[in-house]
Amino acid sequence: MKLTVIGGGGVRSLFLAKSIALEARELNIDELVLMDTNDQKLEIFGSLAMEAAIRLAPHLKVSLTTDAREAVRDADYVITTIRVGEDEARVADEKIALDLHLLPQETTGACGFSFAMRSIPVLADYCGLIRDIAKPTVQVFNFTNPAGLVSQALRDAGFDFTYGICDAPAGLLSQIADLENVSTDHLDMDCYGLNHLSWFPAVRLDGKDITQELIRDDRLYHETDMKFFEPALAQSYQALFNEYLYYYYYREQAVENIRNAKQTRGQLIEQVNRQMILDFSEHPHLSFEERLKIFEHYYGIREDAYMASETGKKREKTFRFDLTAPDTGGYAGVALNFIRIRQQGNPGRMILSVPNRGSLPFLEQNDVAELSCIVDSDGVHPDPPPNFHPVACELIRRMKLYERWAAEAIRCRNFDLSVRALQIHPLIESYSLAKSLATSFFKLNEPWIK
Repeated sequence: MKLTVIGGGGVRSLFLAKSIALEARELNIDELVLMDTNDQKLEIFGSLAMEAAIRLAPHLKVSLTTDAREAVRDADYVITTIRVGEDEARVADEKIALDLHLLPQETTGACGFSFAMRSIPVLADYCGLIRDIAKPTVQVFNFTNPAGLVSQALRDAGFDFTYGICDAPAGLLSQIADLENVSTDHLDMDCYGLNHLSWFPAVRLDGKDITQELIRDDRLYHETDMKFFEPALAQSYQALFNEYLYYYYYREQAVENIRNAKQTRGQLIEQVNRQMILDFSEHPHLSFEERLKIFEHYYGIREDAYMASETGKKREKTFRFDLTAPDTGGYAGVALNFIRIRQQGNPGRMILSVPNRGSLPFLEQNDVAELSCIVDSDGVHPDPPPNFHPVACELIRRMKLYERWAAEAIRCRNFDLSVRALQIHPLIESYSLAKSLATSFFKLNEPWIK
């Protein structure tokens, strides 16, 4: 079986390659292709990922390429994780938002729209190629942000073999597993909402609902990403939260924290990545272990600072990369779990961004939502909880209208619809700001939307 990664020269390719290699034999994956348009990053990060995969799975055929046709030809599965415009465009997005005193977050709010303007046209081209020359049964897992909006646009364009995936729900479940001192195999979680805008009203341990115990457990607010929220807020919803809800519940605090930090997340990432690439380039003959140490150092800076400037709370665990340690999953783990279920035929529950199909009665049938699903040999069947918090429903409805209009506006290059979409976004809510944003974003993204 052939698995292709579009964006295989990304900084996170090492984690993806490790996950795939550890599962390769069980899942009958015998070929892994890492494809990227950036020669330098493919040589640095793709090569590191390739060597890691081969060390863990010597039978696995791993290749690097800049040729998209070669990469997707006869592929059984494709993971897309691209950053069109690189880190520089992300920083430019942030400046445009901050200059208007808006949240500069790359997937939520104004910056997410600009990121989608670059992502959607390129991904649509890739999906067209995949449809033409990959296996007829090909499935595509999109991790490119903003994953919900991107998935909506791809589905609207007729690419119904695509699924939006995100590692945030799986990451929270892994943190809860650590609290309970069990493996994630013992846990299950209900989910409803949109990507980066979702709630988890039920967590089960070996089938027993432990949600009430969790939301009253002080450890939850110190040792998991629920630390971004006040216990009283979670208790009022009787649910756990996606970490990105912080930007909605504490919007003004997030913007103020970022301004006080004097550096955005994108600026930090650009600085760290630039220095890491320079370090690799200046030492081209290092051993695999030595290159791994360089990677660990710089990636640790990224991880330690994750959501720190926005929330004022740093991660307590120091980042370490251990090639031989059991895999913790990440977004590759989500894709691989899907493949495992479909191959083995045993139904399993997952959280995916999929068409609503009536699961959330306040959304349209074809609206892409992030839902707990039952996956089996017949496909994906949304299985959301029966009850929804009314405030959550209103926020989801508003955000979905934004995503629906934004997806159409980007696909059609429609300026007026872009303004309308941005105006109703809960983190913008202004015609004048929306018009200013659309003007700046169309100018910035002109190279990718012609």
